[in-house]
Amino acid sequence: MSNQEHEKKVPVRAVERALHILLCFLDERELTLTQIATKTGLHKSTAYRLLATLEQNGFIIREDDGEQYQLGYRIWELSNQVNTSQHPALLCLSEMEQLRDELDETVSLYVRDGYERLRIQSVESRQPIRRVAPVGVRLPLIVGASSKVLVAYEAPDVQSRLIDELASASSIQPELYRAQILQVQLQGFAKSFEEREVGAAAISVPVLTKSNRLIAALTVSGPANRLTSEQMDQILPCIQQSSERMGAKF
Repeated sequence: MSNQEHEKKVPVRAVERALHILLCFLDERELTLTQIATKTGLHKSTAYRLLATLEQNGFIIREDDGEQYQLGYRIWELSNQVNTSQHPALLCLSEMEQLRDELDETVSLYVRDGYERLRIQSVESRQPIRRVAPVGVRLPLIVGASSKVLVAYEAPDVQSRLIDELASASSIQPELYRAQILQVQLQGFAKSFEEREVGAAAISVPVLTKSNRLIAALTVSGPANRLTSEQMDQILPCIQQSSERMGAKF
């Protein structure tokens, strides 16, 4: 690896710390300096300096009492840019709602982020017993129907690296995992039964652009006693048609 390539992969420490501070607000509206330092593992003086910089640039607001911090208006400006862009979470939402209404099961949209999958959109079933799927949740890439789809439709060199890394970090056998991924490529979908969560099942298909580039994994999930393999086979054409309509938007 050249020095230039190495430098591209080395994170800038101050930027990384500042991002960790912003991510603290995923679950909390307001936080104190002490809470932020605890969540990030930073010394309070370091956290204070980073907060001051974020505040000066509008990404953090400090309350009048000086004790509480919350996200600043610049965050909402950036969010508005996402809302007006070609973002899959927004462009696919209407199709996801239509699919949920047709199947009455929870519908989710996942993308790969490193060695995890990130749920960027979800529409939950209206049934009393349903799969709860909060947006923003990160899950392991090694298990689940969505994970297999996200790995199976990566570029060959990226896929090979992912399989090696995921297999070495888990108890799964590399050749077995490769065979599972190959099967997903051949059949165009993936199923999972209680791989990550007891009592849960899912079926996932890729959302591909007109140029055959992977956008996301479209997944229908629910209780395993309701979403059986036979039921998945019945609803698969409906899910595939939905994913095709989504892909046509990109």
